Amino acid sequence: MLWRRFLVCAESTLADLHCILQVGFGWTDFHLHRFRIRKKSDTVPRIGMMKGHDARTVRLADLKFRMNERFLYEYDFGDAWLHEVRIEQRLPLDPKQTYSVCIDGQHASPPDDCGGTQMYLQMRVGLTYRAWFGSHGREHDFNDEDDRGVEGVSADQPVDPDDFSRRKGNARLRQYASVDREGCFQTERRPL
Repeated sequence: MLWRRFLVCAESTLADLHCILQVGFGWTDFHLHRFRIRKKSDTVPRIGMMKGHDARTVRLADLKFRMNERFLYEYDFGDAWLHEVRIEQRLPLDPKQTYSVCIDGQHASPPDDCGGTQMYLQMRVGLTYRAWFGSHGREHDFNDEDDRGVEGVSADQPVDPDDFSRRKGNARLRQYASVDREGCFQTERRPL
């Protein structure tokens, strides 16, 4: 399972939460999304987007979430990435803390357009295999059935699917907080 844990200000909107999730998972906000909270849909309106409440007008504080309440965040309807978002606790604002911040997580995120859960799981197996051989200096033969590559992964640049960097994610979240909304989605392009 891959996951992220964030500290988010209650004054943030659902649109902000969408961006925080995008940045925290290293995605590019390329696809449509929606929140499903208590049987209602909330989205940031886009041309061709299905109807729903405007997430730019819904503050998290207004939703009055209960502890451990869960709701759904869906991203990329073609790949069908479904995320369960859970409210773990309410904390007082810390004046020394910059919000929003990722405080924990696990595993590298699936790239945009990787084909959904099953394709990502297949990619992870291939990437684990590549990262292991890459760290042991073995040459990869992309024509060998046992060494067949995951598309976009080169033998000279192994990728660790378990790699997760809070530091990189938080640097992008700070960009978002400083109102560089476009720049925070300029993630490092690494092949998978």
